[in-house]
Amino acid sequence: MILLIVSFSCKNETKEPIDIKHDVVNSQFNYAKGFSITYTENFNILTIKNPWPNSEKTYTYALVHKTMLPFITLNADEFDGIIATPVEKLVVTSTTHIPSLELLGVEQSLVGFPGTDYISSENTRTLIDSGRIRELGKNEGINTEVLLELQPEVVVGFGIDGNNKTFETIKKSGIPVIYNGDWVETSPLAKAEWIKFFGALFNKQKEADSIFNAIEKDYLEAKKLASTVESKPTVLSGAMHKDVWYLPSGTSPEAQLLKDANVDYLWQEVSSEGSLALNFEAVFTKAKTANIWISPSYYNSLEALAKANEHYTQFDAFKNKTIYSFVNSTGATAGVTYYEEGTTRPDLVLKDLIKICHPELLNDYEPYFFKPLE
Repeated sequence: MILLIVSFSCKNETKEPIDIKHDVVNSQFNYAKGFSITYTENFNILTIKNPWPNSEKTYTYALVHKTMLPFITLNADEFDGIIATPVEKLVVTSTTHIPSLELLGVEQSLVGFPGTDYISSENTRTLIDSGRIRELGKNEGINTEVLLELQPEVVVGFGIDGNNKTFETIKKSGIPVIYNGDWVETSPLAKAEWIKFFGALFNKQKEADSIFNAIEKDYLEAKKLASTVESKPTVLSGAMHKDVWYLPSGTSPEAQLLKDANVDYLWQEVSSEGSLALNFEAVFTKAKTANIWISPSYYNSLEALAKANEHYTQFDAFKNKTIYSFVNSTGATAGVTYYEEGTTRPDLVLKDLIKICHPELLNDYEPYFFKPLE
């Protein structure tokens, strides 16, 4: 009888809102600018500040531990979603999200994904092949019927401009949609730090911190090693699309990787919010004698590159066969591993570039993503 009275009293008390404090502890991130976490006495607040370029809206989500749900009342109008943690069922929409789930050991929580063939990881592919992860169609038009049938607790999406009718349909059904803006970050380590975003969803903040710290340490050690080399090879990047040659601007994460690899990227000093768009003559004049050509679009062989445009054969890097790309590193269903793991593991990307550009360093290292075009 006493237990029943105590239990009844506790349940009555939950009808009154707990005093909520929003400023207990704010997260401290060294690189990521697009999100933050505020730790309060009763729940956490996840804030997404920059979900897409030039976004004018900030999204806030209340992350409430499942054991606290019966004892706390929140005003739903204050948040873009109230999410019970740790999340047990979710949908993600980018292959860049998969490595974070696996590193945190929570890939079993993934129940659906749009375009499962793009996933390369053996662990997650096993879950797909066994039917535990459902195919949701294309990212631009997710099969909401299947998704609603799966009833995930949250959908982790990404937006180009915030206009996504599918996400609006999902939100109207009562399933929160969180925009992940890792791709908007301007440095490799900032992108990688978004593993802490997933750590918050699964109550694995300490594990996420530890994983990121190891990646950061590995990256900075590789950068320091590369800084000891005095000779810098000249580097070209990108390729033509129709009549325009697109290549990374000097302020891009790709250019930052090349800078940290201690190479002379020929457009390192050119600032731009997006990719640089140049004509062939401008690129050829500056990069004809470049020592190394990195990432020539989606071309997977020297023959394919020559067939696309015979002028490519005039570059010294083509003649010397010093062209390197990640497109030939794929999973079982032809998903490109770089597009999956490159965001979370910039340390491996940097080591690849150092091995290519300074072969005398990292003697025992085998490039993980980049291979020479045959």
